[in-house]
Amino acid sequence: MTTPYVKSTIENAICTIEFFHPASNSLPGQVLGDLAKSISAAGADEACRVIVLKSAGEKAFCAGASFDELVAIDDEATGQTFFSGFANVINAIRLCPKFVVGRVQGKAVGGGVGLASAADVAYALKGASVKLSELAVGIGPFVVGPAVERKIGLSAFSLLSVDATSWYSAEWAKEKGLYADIFSTTEEMDNAIEALVKKLAQSSPEAMAELKKVCWQGTEHWDKLLVERAAISGRLVLSDFTREAIEKFKSKS
Repeated sequence: MTTPYVKSTIENAICTIEFFHPASNSLPGQVLGDLAKSISAAGADEACRVIVLKSAGEKAFCAGASFDELVAIDDEATGQTFFSGFANVINAIRLCPKFVVGRVQGKAVGGGVGLASAADVAYALKGASVKLSELAVGIGPFVVGPAVERKIGLSAFSLLSVDATSWYSAEWAKEKGLYADIFSTTEEMDNAIEALVKKLAQSSPEAMAELKKVCWQGTEHWDKLLVERAAISGRLVLSDFTREAIEKFKSKS
């Protein structure tokens, strides 16, 4: 597979949203936009009662922002628009009346950690370590930060943000609350996800919608906050430091 995509399927009231990008499931603007639209559409579809969010392949869950798009940004407005793509996905999950279950089969970086954090419940493999690498390229996890902090707390979020070049294990992520559980095999993980979503698919849609609101209390200002954070990243991404750092990362990959 070489063409990025986002696809949704509904079966037995379970909507599975899968995204793919050949560069370790990184997230260009088009994929971000399609993800936000797909999540919102599933939330409005009466045939869907619960959502599984996953990426394709057996390796990386998500490598975060697309480096190719980052280096192509040449003004603050374009930068804010790009980073607002992450804001739109997080807010789509937040506002969706259906629970979103994340399937994290591999490493998550930057925006990928944001996706896992925004999921109402995330299950992962033991190899699904995490890293917030934004500071290392002169930006910062400004847009995904509120979602990550909400899930793992300020202390753990600060550590991930400041120690931007280190990987933190799936065991660490589970201890901090990012992952509900971790598994040794894909089969075990998928069986656990299937058991959970089958129960949710048989639960009251009205009760789940009300419970979702309760779980996300205190985030009502995120529509504005995350866009403001996107503006910060959109400005910083124009720096020479960021451009040089990204080129170094690309040369190593």
